[in-house]
Amino acid sequence: MGTDIEWTPKARAVLAAANELFYAQGIHAVGVDAIAARAGVTKKTLYDRFGSKERLVVEYLAQRDQRWRAFLAPRLEAAGPDPRARLAAVFDASADWAAEEGGKGCSTINAHAEISQPDHPAYASIVGQKRWMLDLFTDIAGAAGAADAQATARSVMLLHEGALVTDGMRVIDEAYARARDLALSLLTTP
Repeated sequence: MGTDIEWTPKARAVLAAANELFYAQGIHAVGVDAIAARAGVTKKTLYDRFGSKERLVVEYLAQRDQRWRAFLAPRLEAAGPDPRARLAAVFDASADWAAEEGGKGCSTINAHAEISQPDHPAYASIVGQKRWMLDLFTDIAGAAGAADAQATARSVMLLHEGALVTDGMRVIDEAYARARDLALSLLTTP
């Protein structure tokens, strides 16, 4: 994406507005005019800071991912080294995040519904966030002594992603708790 962004107060206001509008309405549904108006800046300022809507989408997804990781980190730390406690912490953190951040499901999944072309600048962020989660689940499964940590992690990931989607759609009550309990049943402890 080229140049670094100068994170001025106006740039932060644009990103905050994009975060709110993209999550609530969808990436394609929200134009730069609406983002600039919500941020209280001109469209020129938006383009001066980000260069393009695509770059703003990349920054939106990166910022949400960074916030998620920062939200999850202390919960994993509090869980300690026990794989079962760490796995439960991920699902419980996801439930807390969804309650605090809005009930429209996972922003990464929502973004993928709109951006599925591998050559789109935001695609690497979308896939990268999910690969990071799969790596986390693989590490947890390996620490639990799973015979095939990758296979176990893929199953746990399916449960986690299913909880994200069904909770966001209000299809299954207590989706995260149900998925957590099923995921825990997949772990074996040494």
